[in-house]
Amino acid sequence: MPFMVPDVVAAGALAQQEQPVIPVPGGMVLRPWSPDDAPAVYEAFQDPVIQRWHAREADSVDEARGWIDGWRKAWSDERDAHWAIADATTDAVVGRISLRLIVLADGQAEVAYWTMPSARGRGIAPRALTALTDWAFGELGLHRLELTHATANEASCRVALKTGFAPEGTKRSAVLHTDGWHDMHLHARVQEG
Repeated sequence: MPFMVPDVVAAGALAQQEQPVIPVPGGMVLRPWSPDDAPAVYEAFQDPVIQRWHAREADSVDEARGWIDGWRKAWSDERDAHWAIADATTDAVVGRISLRLIVLADGQAEVAYWTMPSARGRGIAPRALTALTDWAFGELGLHRLELTHATANEASCRVALKTGFAPEGTKRSAVLHTDGWHDMHLHARVQEG
């Protein structure tokens, strides 16, 4: 039985191209992860703030390197797209941002991000999220991006609101963290026009 509506984004839109480097205002870039970034990922996941909002931890640099291998493969599989947020001059990793749970046919994905402790308070997450959103809507052609965060994660809520991700509701008892089940705020942006 044929579909009555076409795919929003055709299969192959990611896999048939190299993952781009996306400029971010203020001297940052979103760039594909490198195996050489494993020590920075390991360091990030030693941070209690990142551990609080994530369900996994890195036990070694080798484990972090394995995660990076998976993040790089996810691009060609067209299921997720992960970028390092890096200083454009030094190439040092200052955070991570990704499109998760990509459904090209529906034109939808979920965004996720974190920043290194030394990079917090400088507006990096909002600038990176804006750059990724612009690319996802403009270059890739997605229609809807969702962002969820624990209701107790006020910093992530500020980033969502600052970047135009409108609050849409609360998903009750939606994600299990080490301290129990968390309600999650749902925010979204929809491509205009």
